[in-house]
Amino acid sequence: MTAVQVVSARFPEIHPESRYELFIDGASVSSSGMESFRCFDPYEETEWGVLAAATDDDVDHAVQAARTAFPSWAATPVAARAEVLRVLANLIRQNVEELARLQVHENGKTITEMRGATSMLPALADYVGQLAINHHGASLQPTLPGHDAWTRPEPIGVIAAIAPWNNPLLLLAWKLFPAIAAGNTVVVKPSEVTPVSTLRLAQLAHQAGVPAGVINVVTGAAATGAALVRHPDIDKVAFTGSTAAGIQIAKAAAARVLRTTLELGGKGPQIVFPEADLERAVPSLLGGLIAGTGQACNAGSRLLVHENVYDEVLDGLKEALKKVVIGDPLGPQVQIGPLASRAHYEKVTGYFNIADGEQETTLLFGGRSGAALGGGSTGLFVEPTLYSTPGKSSRVRCEEIFGPIGAVIAFGSEEEAVAIANESEFGLVSGLWTQDVDRAAQVSKQLRSGVVWINTWRAFGINVPFGGYKLSGVGRELGPDLLREYTETKAIWLGHAAAPA
Repeated sequence: MTAVQVVSARFPEIHPESRYELFIDGASVSSSGMESFRCFDPYEETEWGVLAAATDDDVDHAVQAARTAFPSWAATPVAARAEVLRVLANLIRQNVEELARLQVHENGKTITEMRGATSMLPALADYVGQLAINHHGASLQPTLPGHDAWTRPEPIGVIAAIAPWNNPLLLLAWKLFPAIAAGNTVVVKPSEVTPVSTLRLAQLAHQAGVPAGVINVVTGAAATGAALVRHPDIDKVAFTGSTAAGIQIAKAAAARVLRTTLELGGKGPQIVFPEADLERAVPSLLGGLIAGTGQACNAGSRLLVHENVYDEVLDGLKEALKKVVIGDPLGPQVQIGPLASRAHYEKVTGYFNIADGEQETTLLFGGRSGAALGGGSTGLFVEPTLYSTPGKSSRVRCEEIFGPIGAVIAFGSEEEAVAIANESEFGLVSGLWTQDVDRAAQVSKQLRSGVVWINTWRAFGINVPFGGYKLSGVGRELGPDLLREYTETKAIWLGHAAAPA
């Protein structure tokens, strides 16, 4: 049986040799270059699809299409833009399964997760449409006599939206939907791991009535993203990805004073206090560790457990970990699929050797990898793994691994727990488990992260902001103030003639 036949058996609706072009100015467009690349199914470790690798000229074509479309789209009545988003929301509802399966084929995430994430897109489209209708300036009473003043929100211009592979459509939509709702035009650069699902979303947007040039997609690797960021007609960069890549984007943007929204890495602490409800806490600790196969910036990969309940929590976690279902991500009961690529698998499993070389780091559970974990497939599986990491210098404790590997740390006091939680260079998410209301209020104020979850983990809402402190990024996505990230505030003054004597 050939590799192509194996992939076709799982995704019969997707021809493995289909060619996918760039999407520019409302149409599929061939690359001006000769290079192409392929998608990769990490469960079967097989390639599928043929994609155009955008050249610098292709990036320029896409940006110019967005620039040309901008004046008309910015002048489109906001109610009309909201209506386009409403139509798009309905189209996405009709195509959730297709979009979810495409993402599973690309990145190996479970169908349960990708279906759930994709199902959130319609509500987000509707929400930002209504936000745009209600997004307005303010009438002011200036301190300068004889004048009135008011403010007016206006779209920024052409937005570069660079999306990651771990949740490609949802994290793109956090940028794309508010950008176009506010009247901007967009050039999307998806991860080279997950380009096909993004191209399909762009087609649905065009079908919904988004005019040509308002949404454009250029596919390719890092060079394509770099060409987009440095293009002189880009007005803002919205990026989700690694902190290292975000720093490079920030440097390039600083040279031209570009606006940026950067949602970067994380190393979230989950703190379990002695009075916590452990029957609720342990499943949440597990979810924070294994959700998305640990390939999530919001992973709860540092488990801080009070010494009085340390053994009980660890015993409960180990029992829960033994029951985790690993296998084909299309399986409805599967909780962990393969990692997204061979290169990422090598990076994550490399931490097993790193941990072995750390004197204070001790394996508590797991530590295996390979095909046997997934029921005999050739997929890139890593067993959920826990290490005891009392030493502050432990790389397992400090670094974002982006896999299902957790660092367990015992603490003795509230002050110690807060200090350990805040020691990280990241500050995206954190959480605590306690039945003490006063403790919950005090500790949540002390944690240096953009999101704090109390007695829950990975809770998201389209009307609640998300973003990080420190090396976890700049700006916020979602929430009632979302459109501020995609508009400029113009102040307008009116001077009155002096009253006659």
